[in-house]
Order: sequence, then C-alpha cells, then structure tokens
Amino acid sequence: MASLLKISKHSLTLIRRYCTPLIYSDEVRTAKNDNKPIVALESTIITHGMPYPKNLETAMEVEDIIRKQGAVPATIAILKGQLTIGLTRTQLEYLAQAKDVIKASRRDLAMVVAGKQDGATTVAGTIISAELADIPVFVTGGIGGVHRDGEKTLDVSADLTELGRSKTLVVCSGAKSILDIGRTLEYLETQGVTVCAFGESKQFPAFYTRRSGFEAPYNVVDAEHAASVLHAARSLHLSSGIVVAVPVPEESAMDGKEFESFKLMLDMLPENGIYASNLSSGIVVAVPVPEESAMDGKEFESFKLMLDMLPENGIYASNLSSGIVVAVPVPEESAMDEKKIGTAISNALRNANDKGVRGKEITPFLLAAVSAATGGASLNTNIALIKNNAKVGADISIHYQKLRINAPIQSRRLHTSCRHMSDVLVIGGANVDRTYRITEEKIQVSEVLGCG
Repeated sequence: MASLLKISKHSLTLIRRYCTPLIYSDEVRTAKNDNKPIVALESTIITHGMPYPKNLETAMEVEDIIRKQGAVPATIAILKGQLTIGLTRTQLEYLAQAKDVIKASRRDLAMVVAGKQDGATTVAGTIISAELADIPVFVTGGIGGVHRDGEKTLDVSADLTELGRSKTLVVCSGAKSILDIGRTLEYLETQGVTVCAFGESKQFPAFYTRRSGFEAPYNVVDAEHAASVLHAARSLHLSSGIVVAVPVPEESAMDGKEFESFKLMLDMLPENGIYASNLSSGIVVAVPVPEESAMDGKEFESFKLMLDMLPENGIYASNLSSGIVVAVPVPEESAMDEKKIGTAISNALRNANDKGVRGKEITPFLLAAVSAATGGASLNTNIALIKNNAKVGADISIHYQKLRINAPIQSRRLHTSCRHMSDVLVIGGANVDRTYRITEEKIQVSEVLGCG
C-alpha cells in the first residue's frame, strides 16, 4: 500500500508539472523534445545587477557561451504575468531596459503572475522555475546568503531555503562577498545542501575573490565529476540541492592590494590635482604644469621630463596648455584581495544602514556601491565570473544529460510473494481489511513455500 501511495504521489507530481502554465521559447522547447542539455539562467542580473547596455551585452554573451559549449540556454523571467523559460533576443532587449521590474523570489511569484506584471527571477525564483521545467542545472553569478549582522536582523536569503528543498545543481562563484560567508555555509549545511568547490582545492570562493577564508565540505575536480554527483543525488531521490562554487578566473580576481594602491596614489596628488580612478587598468592623474614653466618656453621640457619619469608600461596623453595626464597601472603584485574588497563592503553596509535600505533592495544597493568604490573593477569581475560559470555549467549539463540518457530505467515492483523477505524490525503495526470476491467457478489452491 505504501508503494502504491508513493506511485500515486509521483504521478500527481508529474501531472502538476506538465499542467503548470510555463511558456517555452522555441529553442528550449526543441531542446526538451530532442533531449538536449539545457542550462537555466536567472534574469535579476539583467534588471538589477548591471546598467544598460552592459546588462544586455553580458546576457547575450553568456547565452552564446552556453551554445558554443553544446548546451541550450534558458533565461527565465516573468513577462506580463507569464512564467517564461527561455527568452528571445527581443525579450532580452525589453527586459534589459524595462522599468519597475519586480525581483521575483518564492514569495513574489504568485503575485507577479496574478497581477500580469514583469518579474525578474532571483536565484530562488529561478530554482523553482527550473524545477517546474525539469532543468537540473542552473548557472548564476553568486547565491544569496546570511547577511552581515544576520544574527540580529534575521536577514537570510530565500536562496538558501530553496536550495534545501530543490534538486537543482547551482553553479556559482560562491556567496556574494557582501554576505557573512561562514554563517551562509552553516545554514546550507543545516538545509542539507551539498556544497562543493570546483577544482583541486576545497577553498570556498567569495564572488569577487577566489578565497573566502572558508573551506567547502567537498570539491569536484571537473564538470564530469560534478555531473556524476548530480546523477547520484537524483538516483537517490534526494530533495535537496547542490552548490558547485567556481572560483573567478585568476586574471579577473580581485586578490591584491588595489584599494591601498588607489588610496596611496590619491595621497600623493598635489592639492590642485584632478584625478579619476579605474582600478582595473590604472589611476588617471591630471598634473598641472608647474607655474614657473608655463608659457615661458620651458613647457615642452617639463612635458619631456614628466615622460621620462613614467614607468615603461605607463600610458599617457598630453594637454600642454593645462597639464599632463598620466595613467599609472596598479602594480601587478597589488591586485585586490578580500581585505580590500571587505573595506568597500563595510563602507557600503554603513551607507545602506544610514539610508534605511532594507529587504530585497539591499543586495543591488551594495553591489552598486562596491562597483562605484572600486571604479568599476567589481563589475568587470562580476561579468568575468558569470561567463566562466556559464562554460562550467554547460559542461556539467552535457555530462549529466549523457548519464541520464544512458542510465537504466529503474522499475518499481510490487512484491506479493513472501519469498522476497529481508531482516526488518517493525515497531508497531497496521491492520488492513481486505475483501475479495471470487468470480471463477473452479479454484485451485497451492501452498506457497516459505510463507509463515
């Protein structure tokens, strides 16, 4: 009876899944019919994570990376109340410029759909949608988590609880650096989520940086290994998710002393110096021509002297009537570390608290503040890591699809014979009344050996 009940529930789940009002793009529908690997993508990164047109460019580049790897991208969003799996170019362009798009997590989905509004799915919202669409692999930049001071505010992302009750594998670059990484990992453990670092190390990345100072419980060495873990979890019918944390590519990681270099350069400026910053490439300093050298025939000599003082890899431009612009690259050994990004985050958190920013608005506010504080370097890192994650996620999806197609079909057999017995200790009991009606005229009763 228990087995029959379980089959009944499974059937109801399938019925609900295929009756869910999902809208598929032609590309995704074809991929599902042809059993091609599909990778789910969130849409909040488009509407709340980056400015236009960088958001559109990044979204399209990420989708192209997945296609080149051999999988099919499925960006998920709610458009005019319709939960849409896979967006067309026109829909991506619309979403990238749309105003007042709602960040749609679990609590928001029903309201946005019922109100026929536009919604960008968060990590949690995308996990739910991917599960409904039977897409097992989802790629994002970073997951949400326990916010700093979360023990006081109880501000914990719905991403974590959703990971605890879904079967989705999420490829990310760890939890966002603005969060409390240690408490986030503890919460994931409580939710039964399998957390794996990607690569040879167990170091858990922190979005912008390759190291958070915490270790993941496990690591998967490559995409094939990750796919095998996903396949095993599904075979065991586990109802909790998997996080594969991929470190940002080393050349894009903020893992030096960039903030200190920036501050040091500003301290060296003359009082009337004019400056702008771009931490990913260098610091631009406008140095006025010395007063005694202006318009008296010595200006060119001053210019030449300044050029002689430039490092070999310095980039410069000149405006002799007002000054010399010198682009000084940040020293190679100074590429931003977790301590420096931590300073920017701490300042942003204080600013958010002063302005009363709360709830789901806090993450985009903090990310924008960190981007401004780092002269856009954090945005460049964000773009680099999501592209890298897309490649890894596509590879995992491809390997998993092969395992799923080649796996033997598991059949459920209802054993009515007492021959199939095992050592089971039963505490308690159940009384079941059965009524049989015999319709055959002749019945032959034979003894079944082994039944007590």
